[in-house]
Amino acid sequence: MQPLAESNPVSRRRSAVKNGPSVKWFLLFWILLIGAGVYGVYSYTNHLKEQMLSQLGAQSQQQLTVLKTDYETKITALTEQVQQLQSTVDTFNELLTFTKDNQSDKTDNSNKLYTQLSEVRKQLDSLKKEMDLLK
Repeated sequence: MQPLAESNPVSRRRSAVKNGPSVKWFLLFWILLIGAGVYGVYSYTNHLKEQMLSQLGAQSQQQLTVLKTDYETKITALTEQVQQLQSTVDTFNELLTFTKDNQSDKTDNSNKLYTQLSEVRKQLDSLKKEMDLLK
């Protein structure tokens, strides 16, 4: 029976030696698989981050374009209003000069013109302030 006992530990060693490399390869395979999974998650996360940043950049650029066109239309409208008021002020100045030249004791039109002129100047000043705020 001794030969069986001696052959028995030897056969166990041989089976352990046979199983040793396959266990090493199995563990190496799982380590590589886990590493590939971690790398895949990392690269996918970076891809999603870049995609999100590009979308946000495009949206902000679109919003800036809309704001710019809105700003330009408001500036254009205010500029036209200022020009119209300026022409009204010039017309009132001409009328005021004419009435001063032709003023008599019977008429009091100059006071009305001064009042209208001051109102127009107030409107012009307020529009200029609005334009300055928009700039």
